[in-house]
Amino acid sequence: MKNLLRACLVVVALLVLSDAAFAQATGGGTATAQPVKYTGIGAGIGMGLAIVGAGLGIGLVGFAALSGIARQPEQSGTIRGAMILLAALVEGAALIAVVFCLVLALIAS
Repeated sequence: MKNLLRACLVVVALLVLSDAAFAQATGGGTATAQPVKYTGIGAGIGMGLAIVGAGLGIGLVGFAALSGIARQPEQSGTIRGAMILLAALVEGAALIAVVFCLVLALIAS
């Protein structure tokens, strides 16, 4: 496990430091290289994390609601209403995050 962690850290370090290596001019200093933009990759990772977070959040809300209904079946209507409201809020936050990441990716390209 330690070797896998070390290999991952080496890959991350190489990715972080490769931008500085590629940005240097070649051949007498007259040619200027364009720096690499990673905004699109960051936006894609952000969208993926937003969707995964929303899925986990809605799953936890559903789990808590079902366990609450199992403990107190007479309160099922109240619990169900609160569950739907919370799931909608989590989904709305995820949708806003995805839209922001998509706009960021479109502006950067």
